[in-house]
Amino acid sequence: MVQLLPFLASLAFLHYTTASPLASSLDDRTLELANSMLAHQANPKAIHLLTNDANNSVVTLKVGTDGTLSEGSVTPTGGMGLTGMNAKGMLLSPDGLFSQGSIAISGRNLIAVNSGSNTITLFSISSSDPTKLTMVGNPVSSMGDFPMSVTISAKLGQACVANSGARAGIACFEIVTNPFLWPFALISYSKRIFQPPSLLPKKHSANPSKSSTGLAPLDIALRSFPLKQTTPPTGPANTISEVLFNSDSTALLTTVKGDPATNNTGFLSSYPVVDGCVSEEGETRSNPKGTTLLFGTALIPGSSSLLVTDPSFGAALISSSASAKAMFSTAVATKITGQKATCWAAYVENTGTVFVTDGGLNRLVELDSSTGAVVKVLDSTNGNGGMTDIFAKGNLVFALGFGKAGARVVVFDVSAGKGAAKEIQNFMLKGVGTTAQGIVAC
Repeated sequence: MVQLLPFLASLAFLHYTTASPLASSLDDRTLELANSMLAHQANPKAIHLLTNDANNSVVTLKVGTDGTLSEGSVTPTGGMGLTGMNAKGMLLSPDGLFSQGSIAISGRNLIAVNSGSNTITLFSISSSDPTKLTMVGNPVSSMGDFPMSVTISAKLGQACVANSGARAGIACFEIVTNPFLWPFALISYSKRIFQPPSLLPKKHSANPSKSSTGLAPLDIALRSFPLKQTTPPTGPANTISEVLFNSDSTALLTTVKGDPATNNTGFLSSYPVVDGCVSEEGETRSNPKGTTLLFGTALIPGSSSLLVTDPSFGAALISSSASAKAMFSTAVATKITGQKATCWAAYVENTGTVFVTDGGLNRLVELDSSTGAVVKVLDSTNGNGGMTDIFAKGNLVFALGFGKAGARVVVFDVSAGKGAAKEIQNFMLKGVGTTAQGIVAC
């Protein structure tokens, strides 16, 4: 990897010094991958999260050189947020999306879900000011109901979104930020269509978009999950938790929660990537032993393992088989003592460990990525009620927290290494309520 970085840096330089529009357009994905890898270990300059309210917006905060946060910007997504319901039909928050990954980032691309509009929005992050977001194209249909998790593959130049409402399932899109690439997106889309427009399902359009940039759909129908849900869904049981590409973008993974009340154990779905696109066929569904409510996922670099949270007991290290149709099994199940709702996870390269958060407890738990063992439990005294979404970059870990006055972001410094995380800030988000979701950094 280290030897590859100078090569990628040279490609990034060529991108900016090449006059040809076509050469520039063909280099876009390479540049995206290069920038992502070159910045991987650096501390971020900004973080982004969703308000997930009626006027859904991306809240961006500046990150100082000392890791602390300050005010930044608020950018509308052009869509509406929405929360799920409990068994009594009451809208829920925090974690009203029952998910991890409601906002995704890769290089300068950022995508947010609009659960109340059934759309997703693509933004470009300014290279000179990470608090400045520009919408690329227009919000596009998620092709289902209640989109709640989104993932980006820099390698493929694509994004996929999970829907967890009445029309539940996965849809994928080409990311087009350069108008010279739009014809190639149309070609990719046309290869997926095997019926004339008159025979396509009425709920999906046969035309990607009239815009020359944005998100171009690669599918004409959802990869459906038969959850038999409503919109908004009732949860958190029996809902989708997260969609994500694996580490080399050869498969698209999705965690789906079961329902203990109906003896439904849930599953981990895997769709293979074939000819540069997520296949609509060849899906495998695994039921890792001992798991019921599979939730947030942390990919373990250099392995085929995942650490997946499960609020019924804690977390599990799950390994993939080497077969063509990957099946997943539980390698180690870690029961976290006293946990209430361990749902979110993030791998930290500096420590080689995974940090998980609990929506019902105000603490950060560090787990060994090889054994699954608990390394440290850091109980916070900041007065928040619990922590939900989590993201790590460089020597910093950011967790979304909630207090009586609304949402907060808790910042942890992990520069001292494994087992030495310390809280450095509890930042109050002015005007942001408990509907807030997701967190990423750049």
